[in-house]
Amino acid sequence: MIKEMMRTVNVKSKEHTLQIAWKMLIWLLLAQIMVSFVGRSLAPLTILIGEDLSLSNTQIGLLPAALFLGQSLAAIPSGLLVDRLGSKKQLFGTIALLGVSFILISFTTQFYLLLIVVVIGGGAYAAMHPTTNRGILYWFPQRSRGTAMGIKQMGITAGSALAAMFLLPLAKELGWRPALFISCLVLLAVGVLVSYRYQDPADSMAKKDALLTKGKFQEDLRKILQNKQVLLLSISAMGLQGAQLCLTTYIILFAFEKLEMTLILAGLLLVLAEIGGSVGRVAWGTISDKYFAGNRMIIMFIVTVLTGMCALVCAVLLPATPLIVVLCTVFIFGFSISGYNGVWMTIIVELVQKEISGIATGVTITISSWGVLIIPPLFGYIVDISGSFSKGWLFIASLMAVVVLLLKQTTNHTEVKGVDEVVD
Repeated sequence: MIKEMMRTVNVKSKEHTLQIAWKMLIWLLLAQIMVSFVGRSLAPLTILIGEDLSLSNTQIGLLPAALFLGQSLAAIPSGLLVDRLGSKKQLFGTIALLGVSFILISFTTQFYLLLIVVVIGGGAYAAMHPTTNRGILYWFPQRSRGTAMGIKQMGITAGSALAAMFLLPLAKELGWRPALFISCLVLLAVGVLVSYRYQDPADSMAKKDALLTKGKFQEDLRKILQNKQVLLLSISAMGLQGAQLCLTTYIILFAFEKLEMTLILAGLLLVLAEIGGSVGRVAWGTISDKYFAGNRMIIMFIVTVLTGMCALVCAVLLPATPLIVVLCTVFIFGFSISGYNGVWMTIIVELVQKEISGIATGVTITISSWGVLIIPPLFGYIVDISGSFSKGWLFIASLMAVVVLLLKQTTNHTEVKGVDEVVD
C-alpha cells in the first residue's frame, strides 16, 4: 500500500515537472526564433547585399561560411561555459552578442570587414545550440525529448522563414541596413524577456563543482573525441549542414537567375523551404519518438536520400517547369535538409552523459561547421566556372551519396548512452 502511494506521488511529481518543462520550452523556442530571425537574415538579404557590395556568387557563399566559421570557433567554448553556468545565465549573453554584432553589420561597407563581423555573430549564434540543447536535455525525459528538441529546432527554420517573409520586403522599402538594424533591436528586447522568464531545472547544476577544473574538461573532451558514434555522425553532418546552407543561400539566386522568377516570388521559395524545414523538425522528431521507438538513425537515412533526390530534381528544373512542381520540390527539399537538425542534436546528446552534453554539442557543431565553411563557397564556385546551377545541384546529390555511406558506418557503432530509465 505504501509503495503504491509513493509510486502515485512519484508519477504526479513527474507530470508536474513535465508541465513546467513545456512552459520552459516555449521560452527557449521564442529565443531560438529570434536568434535565427537575425542570425539567418543573411540568406534573404544576400541578393541585396550582393548588389550593394558588388559580390560574386563565390563571395556570396563566403557569407554563410563566415557565420559558421565563428560557430565552429565558439561551439566548444560555449558548450563548456553552459555546462558550468547553466542555460539561463548564458541565454542573454548569447542574444546580446548576436544583436550587437549584427547591428555592426548594418553599418559595414567593406566586404572583408563584413566577413569579420559575421564571424563574431557566428560565435554568438553557435552558443545558442548548447544553451538550448542543455535545457531540453535536463527538462525532458528520453521518451519525449525528440519531440521537444524538434519543436525547439523548429525555431531555427521558423525564424529564418519569418526573416525571408518580412525582411526582404522591408529591405526593398527601407534598404537592407535599416531592416537589419530594426530586427536587432527586436532581438535584444526579446532577449531581456526570455532571460528573465526562463529557469533551469533544480538538478541541472547539481554537479557544477565537478566541471570547473581544467583536468575535468580535458577528460570530458577526450571522452567525446574518442566516441566513434559522435565523430562519425558529426562528419556526416558536415555534408548535411553544407547542403542545407546551399539551399538557403542560393535558392533565391537560383530562382531569380535560372528559373526567371521575380525577386519577390524567388524570396517566397526561401520562405517555403523554411516552412518545410519547420514542419520537418517537429515531424521527424515526433516520428522517431512515436514510430521508431527512439531509433533516430533511420530518420537520418531518410532525410539524406530525400535531399539527394530533391537536388537531382533541381538540376533539371527549367523556366517552363510548372510552378507547382517547383513549389513541391522546394518544400520537400526544406522538409528534409532543413528538418533533420533536431534528430541529429538529440542523437548527439543521448550518446554522452548529461553532464557533458554541452561540450558534446559544441564538438559536433565544430566538426559539422567545416561543411558549411567549404561546401557553399564550393557550390558558388562550381556555378561561377560552369555558368550552370545544375552542376551545383548535381554536386549536392553526389555529396548525399557519400553521407549515406558515412551514416551506414555510424549505425555500426551506435549505442545510446544518455537516455533516462523509464518508470512504469
